[in-house]
Amino acid sequence: MSQEISPRGTFLKIADVVKSQIEADAEMTELPTVADLMSDHGISRGVALRAFGVLKEAGIAEPVPGGRWRVIRASDHADRRPLTERITEVFGTDGLKVGQPFPSASTLSSRFHVSRPTVAKVLDKLEAAGLLSEARQGKPRTVRALPDRKERSEP
Repeated sequence: MSQEISPRGTFLKIADVVKSQIEADAEMTELPTVADLMSDHGISRGVALRAFGVLKEAGIAEPVPGGRWRVIRASDHADRRPLTERITEVFGTDGLKVGQPFPSASTLSSRFHVSRPTVAKVLDKLEAAGLLSEARQGKPRTVRALPDRKERSEP
């Protein structure tokens, strides 16, 4: 009961505990599960989620759709743009031309440190936009068209 009456807020205390764990363990890449926080600290789901929200606002963690919350390290702040935008940039950075093979989902997964299914969704979007050929087993996607470069031509 005394935790509920805390003037600082239980969720803030839990967020401080998790932040300390992150700082103490350089290898930590994911936050504990909501269930783990609930069990370890005797708190409700709502309190655990509010603690995660505090960590998100502080730029320490971010939610992963369909997964656990991910720890954000200072080195992770380099490129926070949407994955679709970063993969679309591959056309230019790799100097790809129409007809050339596009990097595989596995290659892009390693390059951008995300799962293959996540990359596959982006590749499907690029295919729907007419930029890539259809995915076929055993054959690489090829470049069908290059993305519009208008944003680069503006001063």
